[in-house]
Amino acid sequence: MRTLIGIAVLVLAGAALAADDKKEKDKDKKEAIDGKKLIGKWEPEKPKKGELASIEFTATGKLIAVADVGGKDAKAEGTYKLDGDKLTFEITFMGETVKETITITKLTDDELEGRDKEGKAEAFKRAKPK
Repeated sequence: MRTLIGIAVLVLAGAALAADDKKEKDKDKKEAIDGKKLIGKWEPEKPKKGELASIEFTATGKLIAVADVGGKDAKAEGTYKLDGDKLTFEITFMGETVKETITITKLTDDELEGRDKEGKAEAFKRAKPK
């Protein structure tokens, strides 16, 4: 009888460890980024004066950024491409072109978060229609 109880305990312990291992593997899997959710206008979650006021992604791969420069809105345009969780964009402002790749860490209907190559995190919220 002791042998049966011992085997039952080992089987249950093994099953529990296997379940924990599966949870860890599932947690490590990244949720697929739905590119359709990216389309639209986004604003920084914590806007700072003199920085980006909004960024808009179109369905055709166009990017429009608006920033507050000296109390006036300055507009810059460019292109973007989403490949998995990598968002690569190229934008030209005042004759200078910048190319950057961001790793998207979260994209929902209302939230957009990502990290640049230095690990700096940025968070945006979907802009409300005015």
